[in-house]
Amino acid sequence: MRDPLGHFDAQALLCTRQERPPQQVVQYFVRCWQVEVTFEEARRHLGMETQRQWSDLTIARTTPVLLGLFSLVTLLANALVTQGRLPIRQAAWYVKAVLTFSDALAAVRSHWWDAIGLSITLCERNSVKVSRHALCCLHEAACCAA
Repeated sequence: MRDPLGHFDAQALLCTRQERPPQQVVQYFVRCWQVEVTFEEARRHLGMETQRQWSDLTIARTTPVLLGLFSLVTLLANALVTQGRLPIRQAAWYVKAVLTFSDALAAVRSHWWDAIGLSITLCERNSVKVSRHALCCLHEAACCAA
């Protein structure tokens, strides 16, 4: 496989089933690439494969939960996109044209924090008002986790 513009090196895509046409082999590669990106984003932003448990059984339980969290964030972000409430966060050194998972995660967190009453005051950026309901939710989560 060669890039006609010459931006990328030539690449060989191999398949164990020789009867598959080249177009189908490329389609398989594209599908696998989407899975690879999902795993990379889940590793980077959700800590998948960096769990600190000692038991293989615990790790086997945690990984599907983290992938489920990835899916949940993606679904919630999709709902925010349809409402026009998912901005593309920009960095000072480059312009992004496409949303990333970190944008989706930040928007979902912000939306959830607003929903439970956490808000940043307009007059002082370093202070945060916490509603009684949010404080009770955080207290209950901390007590139940122990």
